[in-house]
Amino acid sequence: MDSSESGFLLFPKWVALSVYEAYWGLNEKPFENTPDPRFLYRSRDMEDLYTRLFYTLSSRHGAALISGEPGCGKTMMARALLHDLDPDKTEIALLNNSCRTAEEFLREVLYQLGEEGTEFDRSRLVHRIHELVFEAYNNGRETIVVLDEAQLLEAPAIFEEIRLLLNLQLDDAFLITLLLVGQPQLTERIRKHGALDQRIATRGFLRPFDEQASCDYVGYRLQTAGRSEPLFSPDALEQVFEYSNGIPRRINNICDIALVIGYSRTLEGIDGDWMKRLIQAERGDGA
Repeated sequence: MDSSESGFLLFPKWVALSVYEAYWGLNEKPFENTPDPRFLYRSRDMEDLYTRLFYTLSSRHGAALISGEPGCGKTMMARALLHDLDPDKTEIALLNNSCRTAEEFLREVLYQLGEEGTEFDRSRLVHRIHELVFEAYNNGRETIVVLDEAQLLEAPAIFEEIRLLLNLQLDDAFLITLLLVGQPQLTERIRKHGALDQRIATRGFLRPFDEQASCDYVGYRLQTAGRSEPLFSPDALEQVFEYSNGIPRRINNICDIALVIGYSRTLEGIDGDWMKRLIQAERGDGA
């Protein structure tokens, strides 16, 4: 059964653009795949990791690493950590672009700290970064460099520059704190650079949720969006877990679609049979 034959996913075009929040008793959409810190669900294990990471970032302890498979919430956790830092005491350089050379990396760090540095050579780039970091420290501000999608960094020289940035420290504290965020291959690359690997103070690996955590995750996001009553039946949540394998991004995708189409069909809730049919239509396998 595919969606065109079954008609299961055929609904007026305006429905996809409609605001379904009011229909389901929500204040906002609960399953957006954006790194909004309010929607970070903290299981017991994740709460412990969050505490360790936040301590590293807020206490000048060097470097922290968040790794995990795609869709497991690494960027969301990183943004939540940054959100919880005192903005009056923190300078943040957030790098999302992959850099091919060490100079590109240093230039991007400098740019994120507020300066272009387009014409600087490596020596001048390093010198100016150091000046800005010391200036921030003297003004009572901590400098945090965040490398998101850091698995895209491949050049050994970049990892060496990362290590050298961490050498910028006082007797009792690092002047630059690094947060590296990426897929599992990032961990393997860092291990090849022993001096850098030794400077990682805190490491966390985000795994897919188990079934109970997946159910709790759905409930948490609905509650954060303004609905306290259950919307998905236990059987529907079981179907969501089996479909998503506990990966938050996939949970968001299927739950959001369920709410859109459930609204278009004026359902009172999402039950297991209906969710099963929806997943079959999404897969196009009719299984």
